[in-house]
Amino acid sequence: MRQREEAGRVLAHLAVVWLVGCALTGLQTQVVLTALFAGGPAHLAVALAVSAPLGAAVFAGLGTAARPVVPFIRRPRGLWVWAVGVHVLGTVGAFGAAVAHFTINEPGDGLLYLTGGACYVLAAALFLPGPRVKLGALGAAAVLAAGGVYAVRDAAQPPPLDEWITANGVDRALLRVGDPPPGYALRVLGASGDGFGADYERSRSAGLHLGVERAGHDTRRADARGCPVPFGEPIRCTDDGGGRQLVTYEGDHERRELRLRRDGLVYTVAMEGSHPDLSAARHVLSTLRPATDAELAGLPQPRGRR
Repeated sequence: MRQREEAGRVLAHLAVVWLVGCALTGLQTQVVLTALFAGGPAHLAVALAVSAPLGAAVFAGLGTAARPVVPFIRRPRGLWVWAVGVHVLGTVGAFGAAVAHFTINEPGDGLLYLTGGACYVLAAALFLPGPRVKLGALGAAAVLAAGGVYAVRDAAQPPPLDEWITANGVDRALLRVGDPPPGYALRVLGASGDGFGADYERSRSAGLHLGVERAGHDTRRADARGCPVPFGEPIRCTDDGGGRQLVTYEGDHERRELRLRRDGLVYTVAMEGSHPDLSAARHVLSTLRPATDAELAGLPQPRGRR
């Protein structure tokens, strides 16, 4: 009977620590975020300097009722050692939980507060009598830390390509590229439901940019030939053969675009400078094909950065 009563007091003690820890985690998280957004590191240092003693004082008040359960508190100065120890260790754990939470980008903060409260419980359990209890608390802390590390590493991994395409509403029909011309390297930039873009890069020279979009997506005014109507700069369009159209922008920032309309899609190779590599642009448009999974491997972004 006595053992049951002692176990009940220990559980009640840890439950109170958990509730206080949940509240402190929520409060400290908001204080830190507010300080960072309000004024940066200086405001954060002030906020921590004020909140840390207050948190220790809260646990000191809680410890006065925990003397029957935690013999360590009965020692001289034991109360403050316990209060500071639980607060510091619990806060370190809660900080790690917050880093994992915001890295993973989990919706809502409820799970963060509950996990932070658990970190304070494990810290308080280290002060309970008995080596088994201490070892159990250390083991649980190790499992919790390992789970957080695994979750962060898993969130940092890009999702599978098909999953990323579906989640981001990418139009697969737009994922088309041309073979890189000799001396050029292909680098896929991005894709969406409206367009797809890739760069063809070559050292020590201006590269090429390929854009793919649905016909009619460009809302600029155009004449009967599909040539953009000049607005603030002269534009000249000429037939380049093979169904291609060469668009020359002759303003202060001279540039050219080689366009091809085919099967409801518009392919545009943009070229900078007054002496663009037209043969390379023609090579891209003459070798158009669906992009391979290897070429699209750079598209998915880590889930936590969506």
